[in-house]
Amino acid sequence: MSAIGIINPGAMGISIAAAARAGGHEVYWASAGRGADTRQRAEAHSLHEVQTLTELCAVCDIMLCVCPPHAAASVAYAVIDAGFSGLYCDGNAIAPRQTQRIGERLAAAGIDFVDGSIIGPPAWEAGSTRFYLSGPSAAQIANLFAGSLAEAVVIGAEIGKASALKMVFAAQTKGFTALLSAIQGAAEQLGVRADLDREWARRDPEVAERRVSQVRGVTGKAWRFAGEMQEIAATFEAAGMPPGFFEAAHEVYQRMARFKDAEELPALEDVLVALTVARD
Repeated sequence: MSAIGIINPGAMGISIAAAARAGGHEVYWASAGRGADTRQRAEAHSLHEVQTLTELCAVCDIMLCVCPPHAAASVAYAVIDAGFSGLYCDGNAIAPRQTQRIGERLAAAGIDFVDGSIIGPPAWEAGSTRFYLSGPSAAQIANLFAGSLAEAVVIGAEIGKASALKMVFAAQTKGFTALLSAIQGAAEQLGVRADLDREWARRDPEVAERRVSQVRGVTGKAWRFAGEMQEIAATFEAAGMPPGFFEAAHEVYQRMARFKDAEELPALEDVLVALTVARD
């Protein structure tokens, strides 16, 4: 049985924490600076509370980080500063080169490192979520989730490989939603959105409604997806592919970021207003 620290038990992180508990391990979280929603999730799934990251690093021999992409490096470096000396797994949606940089810093501090990426929704249903892992110690992380709802899959010993898979997968899924949002915004400004819906319906009677739902449904997560698009752009550029589409997708999601804390999904018309910048 391992003592595992989860950074942070958000919507995805709490499902990973619950999966590790289902694997028979004790899971801890640090409550300093976290809100009431995080506390409610942690208590609902019987996580052990400590106050600070330093305490978390002292009590745990394995650390799992599931946080927004922009925070991945700063969290890892804070763990170094807190004196952690165990096994650290980064499960964030970041570019392979960023993952390698983080791994190099951790290794220099004597911390073992595993590259991880999560594909699928929070792991509350069997078969829905894969936790891809790469690195020499990847099997050690995979073993934590044996018998749980999170399917842990080791795909190699190379740091950066798990992150690369996440980047190219999300390029299609979240990239398409960004493109679809921009298409809807352009059609609205050009006065042909209703005509576009009718043309889509000629091919599939339900497609227009599904695409409206897709654009509205992404708004609450757009603030996080914006950073992910930057990571994908960096990944594509490093692979010799043009990064511009994902730089534009970053801007699309940035314009939707205002809906982060909305209590209910915004109307499509409100999303299209947010997407459109004033023209001279």
